[in-house]
Amino acid sequence: MLNSSLKKEAVGKLKSALHKYEVSTETVKGNAIKLHNARTYGGDVIKKVEAYINTLANTPKEFAKSIEQVRVNLASFKALSEISYDEKAMIKLAGGGAAAGVAAGVATAALAPTAAMAIATTFGTASTGAAISGLTGAAATNAALAWLGGGALAAGGGGMAGGSALLALAGPIGWGIGAASLAAGGFLASKKNKDAAIKADKERVEIVKATRVLEATDAEIVHLKESTQKLATGLEQSLLAFTGTARSIRSFTEFSQDQRDVLRAIINNTESLSALFMKEVGK
Repeated sequence: MLNSSLKKEAVGKLKSALHKYEVSTETVKGNAIKLHNARTYGGDVIKKVEAYINTLANTPKEFAKSIEQVRVNLASFKALSEISYDEKAMIKLAGGGAAAGVAAGVATAALAPTAAMAIATTFGTASTGAAISGLTGAAATNAALAWLGGGALAAGGGGMAGGSALLALAGPIGWGIGAASLAAGGFLASKKNKDAAIKADKERVEIVKATRVLEATDAEIVHLKESTQKLATGLEQSLLAFTGTARSIRSFTEFSQDQRDVLRAIINNTESLSALFMKEVGK
């Protein structure tokens, strides 16, 4: 009777821990979407700066170098954000429905396209690097989908670090079927009370650890989102103010020294904003 009570208590605590983990997961996904939106807005602001610079003649060589660095910083984010998302392809790349891959496929495909792109760009902007950003067309799509699905799972690979991060955020299946099965009662039903209680408690401890990691990750995402939003908003306001007072000028040599200093500050802030796109959460 005592062991039965211990089992019931352990399962109750496990289910409670599982619920908290799932809540944390949803919070992280929601804030990752907000970060993605802030970065998308920042990218639009950067395009405006670049477009304006391109209208000017006789700009310093340092401007061209900065713009090129900005493009490099944005490359991976742009590649992951602009791929076409196909749930069937996602599931196929994650295992094609085979026993070994269906869990990963279902967990990944369960994410809406916006959430998938948000998670991908939050955890893989820098890590994907030229591996994806240097590709085009179908090759880029397949590479990015494979990354989202956890790497070359269909080929028996362990998947890239970024893909693993995505799956870890895709729900209980991300950290294995153990706790999910235990919470459902299927596995525990066949176990003796004492063994089930011990197993449930071990799973709960792991879930609590994972939840704490998620909470720390979420705080980092929120901070990065706020920094990106603040810098992007300030940059857009600076650009609008500058172009408003220098509307008729089409050559850098025609600017006053003060205007040149302001424009250099705009370029520097543009590069700083683009550097935030390279920031990997959890690194």
